[in-house]
Amino acid sequence: QVQLVESGGGLVQAGGSLRLSCAASGRPFSSYAMGWFRQAPGKERSFVAGIWWSSGSTFYPDSVKGRFTISRDKAKNTVSLQMNSLKPEDTAVYYCVADVRVIAGTYEASYWGQGTQVTVSS
Repeated sequence: QVQLVESGGGLVQAGGSLRLSCAASGRPFSSYAMGWFRQAPGKERSFVAGIWWSSGSTFYPDSVKGRFTISRDKAKNTVSLQMNSLKPEDTAVYYCVADVRVIAGTYEASYWGQGTQVTVSS
């Protein structure tokens, strides 16, 4: 099992920035891709960003490319998501995940944190 605990959510105005952090622990995850998903009210969860723990290589959907940056700190076992130029449509619960995979063309993950709320006001 991998345990994931998010922090850093909150309320921010449109155009502002927010940084989410995720503390990871448990079974070794050096071979995993870590990442973030989000789920807005009434919508399906969607993939936001991913990073290979070992290499640091990152991947994003087009919707956030250029605005969001994912990073990891091996020494602290943390994954972070820097979100800039935030828009009201970025409002969602953001989940830290481990073992990100693409299954039938869709991003999935094996381990999930409890989520942290991000609200962007217009």
